Amino acid sequence: MSKSINVPKLRFKEFSGVWEDKLIGQILTVGSGKDYKHLSNGDIPVYGTGGYMLSVNDYLYDGESVGIGRKGTIDKPIFLTGKFWTVDTLFYTHSFKNSVPKFIYSIFQRINWKLYNEASGVPSLSKSTIEKIKIFIPSKQEQEKIASFLTSVDTKIEQLTRKEALLQQYKKGVMQKIFNQEIRFKAEDGSEFCDWEGKKLDDVLKTVSTKLYQIKNSDILSEGLFKVVDQGQKTIAGYSNDTEKVYSSGDIIVYGDHTTIVKYIDFDFIVGADGTKLLNTTKDNNLKYMYYNLVFNNIEAEGYKRHFSILRNITLQIPSLKEQIKIANFLSSIDSKIEQVQKQLNFTKEFKKALLQKMFV
Repeated sequence: MSKSINVPKLRFKEFSGVWEDKLIGQILTVGSGKDYKHLSNGDIPVYGTGGYMLSVNDYLYDGESVGIGRKGTIDKPIFLTGKFWTVDTLFYTHSFKNSVPKFIYSIFQRINWKLYNEASGVPSLSKSTIEKIKIFIPSKQEQEKIASFLTSVDTKIEQLTRKEALLQQYKKGVMQKIFNQEIRFKAEDGSEFCDWEGKKLDDVLKTVSTKLYQIKNSDILSEGLFKVVDQGQKTIAGYSNDTEKVYSSGDIIVYGDHTTIVKYIDFDFIVGADGTKLLNTTKDNNLKYMYYNLVFNNIEAEGYKRHFSILRNITLQIPSLKEQIKIANFLSSIDSKIEQVQKQLNFTKEFKKALLQKMFV
């Protein structure tokens, strides 16, 4: 093999030379998880393929390790440290030879584990298969430098993830107080707004026919001129080039008749899939406020049924238009902060993905 292939594209300047090819079994030992049910409650974490499960009073290993699924989820390595126990569906690594656990964790993140799946049903890996996988590693000093740098990136991802979660939690709490009228806004002159009125959803929102704007699921593309919005979790379901199906009449609320997903759409789009409702406001109501009110009052999804027929009969508490606007602006400002953090988080994740491609062989 050409030596140039054994050198990463991106490297710290103080290091040179080719990386060595090794079998995983040559640089570490793969340990098996065990049943924990005979153990008592304690402060030692137990991990499965999905992460932390519970805490017990004994441990399998004490130190840095990388967990990898034996059965089920086999492509989500976990970095473990300190005393821990793993269940029988999660392997753990130990007895590292001239290798740094954090570096190995990054190596494991790069491996396409599904290529090594040994079962036709539930995905499975064996120790022998893992031990025979060939990887490339540099000197221990370079491993430590790479691991330290990537750890700082992981720390940034964790910080942004926590920040997003806190903002989402704050928004949820504020919405509860606003729509339960525990928090009230005041007019510009400091005076109180009038009392809220109970109104049927049908009195404040009207449905817009989707017939002119809807395409089949089979016609949704991965790229195209116009975004397609449906009742799924993602804001954008895909794309279309059908210029005759574009909804371009301003902001609108999209409601999932089968999913109860609520979206506020402020761009031109095409409707995808049956069950996607378009809702607009009646006179003297603010659309963005109605969106937030609808999110707060939304019915929990309970299987496949037409929820809008139920939702349209509920009574919403509606303030004056001026207070609606104040509420909408306030909640929109929180959403803007959440969106900003999400963009930073996505950028950092993509940055790490690029590093994993370029800093390794």
